[in-house]
Amino acid sequence: MPEDLIQDIERKKAQLDHLRPLSAAALAQLQKHYDIDLTYTSNAIEGNALSLRETAEVIEHGITVGGKSLRDHLEAVDHYGAVLWVRELAAATTPITETVVCELHRRIVARSQPALAGVYSRLPRRIAGSPVIFPNPARIPQLMEEFDAWLQAAAPGPASAFDAHFRLTAIHPFGDGNGRTARLLMNLLLIREGYPPIAVRTEDRKAYLDALERGSLADDLRPFQRLMHERLDATLVEYLSALQEALPQPAPDKIGRK
Repeated sequence: MPEDLIQDIERKKAQLDHLRPLSAAALAQLQKHYDIDLTYTSNAIEGNALSLRETAEVIEHGITVGGKSLRDHLEAVDHYGAVLWVRELAAATTPITETVVCELHRRIVARSQPALAGVYSRLPRRIAGSPVIFPNPARIPQLMEEFDAWLQAAAPGPASAFDAHFRLTAIHPFGDGNGRTARLLMNLLLIREGYPPIAVRTEDRKAYLDALERGSLADDLRPFQRLMHERLDATLVEYLSALQEALPQPAPDKIGRK
């Protein structure tokens, strides 16, 4: 990982920390914007047909979008609810464990695929067009137990959050929703450490999937770690800019005026 990128992230994180405590109103508005964006991008990567605006309308107003499937609508509602739960959990001291991962998955597919919610798959899992072969379903309970132990011992910080994402997708324990769960787990870990959540944009989809595939096939996580650190760096820029705009402006200097 380039040292200058790590330093840039640390510098921007320090700037963000300097702005704390943040205005409750400004923070709530910013979080809502990012939480809807997280829902849109994470679902879009998996094939959800709702646009960003349609996703916002479904979440904020319960509007049904003509020509879009019921599942698309339910996925938006489910994911946004899971994001809000992540926000609550990040502010608490509850350990992030295998149980939390299963509950996160349950919330992500609670309405759209209730039969799969929080349940480990008993069937082989494959991604169309990918040569990656996931572990035998009989191994999932043991692998998730080991993942739980790793989560408890992992050093805090972005690199561990991104590693957690990769490890969960590599196990692929659920019948569906693994990517969405891994991205929210990653963001749970980031938020708890004071970082903003990051979205994998639709334009990043190929690079993102290629990096995950390389990690599985070649045991090389460098492209994935770099991509996610770059997304964190860009998100910090956006976050700092938005917060600076929301800060109260100083009163005009009246010295010398009559």
